[in-house]
Amino acid sequence: MDSPPSTDPAAASPSASGLRDRFEAAFWERHASPWSAGTRILVYPVLMYAVYRRDRRLFLAAVAFIAVNPVLFPRPARTDNYLSRIVLAERAWLDAGRGTMGLDYPNVLNLLNVPVTLYAVVSAIRRRPVGTLLGTLGVMVLKLWWVDAVVKETGVTGRGPDADSAE
Repeated sequence: MDSPPSTDPAAASPSASGLRDRFEAAFWERHASPWSAGTRILVYPVLMYAVYRRDRRLFLAAVAFIAVNPVLFPRPARTDNYLSRIVLAERAWLDAGRGTMGLDYPNVLNLLNVPVTLYAVVSAIRRRPVGTLLGTLGVMVLKLWWVDAVVKETGVTGRGPDADSAE
């Protein structure tokens, strides 16, 4: 007796899974550019400023930048710098199924970031400059603390300029 046909899209089209894997690899390779990681860190204060100022164009530009940022910059020649290592470590962390939110360290830092982000947004909406500034700084500190812990826990080192010749 024949088995029923699979409902798994990857099984129906073997190239679909391969295409997705290639897209993901290209996404992470380009996102590992230090320009991508660095500008993505800096866009959050711009976003909060746009909310504070009620500037729709700046807000939409910041959101659009966040959306295209991971693929905006070319694949870096080397990834042994700290900003690239942040992205590579995050990928390794996610690939290992460790998640980003939880009560375990360092994921608890992202969990703590939820109320801090809400505080920053509400402060910006209410045009409270000190609260907006402190909330924005708090969000950035917690996020950078999380990525730093992920870099340390994964041990990602990146590749230097001689990595291609060593392979």
